[in-house]
Amino acid sequence: MRQLEVFLAVARAGSFRRAAERVHLSQPALSQHVSALEQGLGARLFDRKGRAVTLTEAGQILREHALRVFAALTGAREAIAELGGVGRGSLVVGASTTPGIYLLPAVIGGFEREHPAVSVHLQIANSRVIEERIRANELDLGVVGGHGLGPGEECLAAGVLDELVLIVPPGHPWAARRRLDPSRLGQERFLTREEGSATRAVTEQALQHARVKIARTLELGHTEAIKQAVMAGLGVAFVSIYTVRGELETGRLHRVRLRGLAIKRHFHVIHNEARTLTARARAFVAAVQQCDQRLILRQRESTSAPARRGAPTPSRQSAKRAPSR
Repeated sequence: MRQLEVFLAVARAGSFRRAAERVHLSQPALSQHVSALEQGLGARLFDRKGRAVTLTEAGQILREHALRVFAALTGAREAIAELGGVGRGSLVVGASTTPGIYLLPAVIGGFEREHPAVSVHLQIANSRVIEERIRANELDLGVVGGHGLGPGEECLAAGVLDELVLIVPPGHPWAARRRLDPSRLGQERFLTREEGSATRAVTEQALQHARVKIARTLELGHTEAIKQAVMAGLGVAFVSIYTVRGELETGRLHRVRLRGLAIKRHFHVIHNEARTLTARARAFVAAVQQCDQRLILRQRESTSAPARRGAPTPSRQSAKRAPSR
């Protein structure tokens, strides 16, 4: 196991010197571990180019297997430690930007009130980075949107339903329209998230399916930056309904509905398939699913109340949500 640990440290660091510092070994001792592993396997694992090292084909194969070995060992330790129930400890959750900022803080607050001995650590990045950390066994759980499973990942729940809505600034010609034909979208500059964002991927896929061509784009690295840019008149954008509720209610942004096009997705909870799901992790997945049910009830109340008064209110028109799959 120590040889595999040293091997993974070198693979991650790309340098024997940096890897030796991380695993608290001298560089000669670390080199001996790697040499012994290479001799035992009968294959060279690293190509050495000056001070930098890169994985050979054999090294890439070993890395995938080594990650699964350590994931399984971690899962076994946690499962044994939790034979008596959720118990105490920590849970490392990674989330893409939208669920990480706009949904999970409330979920974590309720979870920690119910399980005060469990501390939740939240890491936020785009979906691609979260998936990489799941495969590298750096996270217990990941919450991402519009997810297609990659190697070594397992989907535990397709939880909260989200809708990506088109937003424009006040006074924009589209703001006064009841419905807009999707063919008109090519007339405007679109503000988009960076590569690796699930919001961007889902939007592009939906527009491609609808045969909508966007001629001009401006890439911004965060949803909040996109919202501010739309308000400043720099373009229009598709964003999660959860990210703009306040702005829609106060009129700082307007939602434009599209004729025959609604972009919806689920936020998926994923984990490394090689790890046994702990009681702590199962309890957190249940908390995410309970959040979905609360949002469904809240949405039903907000959409049915105006109907009883006889006049729908524009600020109350938000995406309908379905129960989690």
